[in-house]
Amino acid sequence: MDLRAHVSSSGYVLDDAQLDAVARLEELAARRRGVYLHGPVGRGKSFLADALFDVLPEPKKRVHFHAFFQELHRLISARLRQRGAVAKAVKELVGRAEVLAFDELHVHDVGDAMLLTRLLEELQDRAVMIIATSNFPPDGLLPDPLYHDHFLPGIALVKKLMDPVELNGAQDYRHLHGAPRSRFETGRIVTRTDLPRTPVTLDVNGRAITALGTEGTTVWFGFGDLCERPTSTQDYLVLARRFDDWVITGVPRLGTCHRETRQRFANVVDVLVDADVRLTLVSDHPLSDVLDGEVRDLVRTASRLELINTTG
Repeated sequence: MDLRAHVSSSGYVLDDAQLDAVARLEELAARRRGVYLHGPVGRGKSFLADALFDVLPEPKKRVHFHAFFQELHRLISARLRQRGAVAKAVKELVGRAEVLAFDELHVHDVGDAMLLTRLLEELQDRAVMIIATSNFPPDGLLPDPLYHDHFLPGIALVKKLMDPVELNGAQDYRHLHGAPRSRFETGRIVTRTDLPRTPVTLDVNGRAITALGTEGTTVWFGFGDLCERPTSTQDYLVLARRFDDWVITGVPRLGTCHRETRQRFANVVDVLVDADVRLTLVSDHPLSDVLDGEVRDLVRTASRLELINTTG
């Protein structure tokens, strides 16, 4: 396995921090040791994790953390009264894979934290090599001090099954682009926009979510309906498959919102980036004010929103 040659064949020139990480990843892969690649946004974590996954032998499986957890929840719910429901769900999802790659692993919900602990226990029993990327070091997962202690057994498993590798170069490569490279990057931040006349009620995962309107594959939401009510990441995943052009109106200064509201908004942005959905934000405030204040875990969200085209 020559990870460096594989990366070089992509045409990218690696910086010193990335070269150091590649050397470490090669050493861990040779021992079939799990990898937890973490660091600030835009440093190339997903790129290097994907390259490592590419050079590892089959059987292997690459999944996005949000989508995987949505399906895991669904399968467990379908077997709720069965003994060993979690083990059976993991077996169905992972199959024969000996390598499982997670992109964007982050935990902010105590329920998901408990389920992640069970998932890691099952993967340990199956001797699956795990590759994960995250903006947080292991000890920074589930950062809310009200719940962090509940996830200490899960953090211990993360450290047991994976070696942390920090990627912390000086350059944020997300900010070096010229023309938009994705549909998401064609989005906008505006102060006003035309709105549909008739609100609609959308059936999502058996629950009703109010939208300001829809037209083809475009959907309009009020910030309050989408983020201040108890919606979930699973809801956003379903909606992102249904609509590829989102408009969210009335976006406030997030520092004035409850923690749960801010986290829902961050989850919306994560899902739309991954699904490559165009996002238009309508706000009376510039992006710098929207993201200003003592807000937890909006560094990644800020970096992603700075990719979209801003207009008045």
